[in-house]
Amino acid sequence: MSTWNGLPNGRGAVDGLPAWDRCAVMGVVNVTPDSFSDGGRWFDTSIAVKRGLDLVTEGADLVDVGGESTRPGASRVDEAEELRRVVPVVRGLVAEGVTVSVDTMRARVAEQAVAAGAVLVNDVSGGLADPAMIPTVAATGTPFVVMHWRGFSQDMNSRAVYGDVVGEVVAELRVRIEAVIEGGVAPERLVIDPGLGFAKQAEHDLALVAHLADLRALGRPVLVAASRKRFLGHVLAGDEGAPPPARERDAATAAVSAIAAHEGAWAVRVHEVRATADAVRVARAVEGAR
Repeated sequence: MSTWNGLPNGRGAVDGLPAWDRCAVMGVVNVTPDSFSDGGRWFDTSIAVKRGLDLVTEGADLVDVGGESTRPGASRVDEAEELRRVVPVVRGLVAEGVTVSVDTMRARVAEQAVAAGAVLVNDVSGGLADPAMIPTVAATGTPFVVMHWRGFSQDMNSRAVYGDVVGEVVAELRVRIEAVIEGGVAPERLVIDPGLGFAKQAEHDLALVAHLADLRALGRPVLVAASRKRFLGHVLAGDEGAPPPARERDAATAAVSAIAAHEGAWAVRVHEVRATADAVRVARAVEGAR
């Protein structure tokens, strides 16, 4: 397995993507009517493209475009509809010079998004949902995010059972990394993601954030996608209160982004960019002052 390339704090670089000298910021554009975070605000193609451009203006280094909600309990969208949602947005952003990632579990969507100019495939299933995904990614030579995943949204909460969440997530990710590499994807093009909120309760997510060094020890750059997730609502609610709505968790998201950047994450994935862009830049300045 490949080793770190010496970038600040050992966060690593990914072949085929720009090399940032700090934790990168991945902005999210959900082209869905049922996102847990934004409730379909960017469902129209032209509005979604404008949203992506706004995120870049606010400090996003790359924009992740997805056309299928993966919130807990969500039903799957059909492939044709996912293609209709995603590909025009990818094409529109690429035409404006944006570095674009596609968030999909389907090989055909990944393939067409890459043909439209996407330079990273972000698969929350780590290639498990579609057997054609790994050979497709290998054939295109596109960098690939392997996320820790135990099953589809409809029943993933029932799979949130761990004796040692950090050890089990690391072990399961190691198995996926080996499978993806055996499938033909170059290790230098792999990113790993602990899958915060996917088959995990709040205490599991917090433990993973607290032990990012264990994930980095797998030898690949780490993407942290904590934005607006349930565990932040749980923290902000305290013992008695109700969790704040997703869109009121952006300050908490920026706090996790600062922690992740300090701990050597390659990138953080967020819905609102400005505060996180500031957070990762401050973290980099502190690193540089040591």
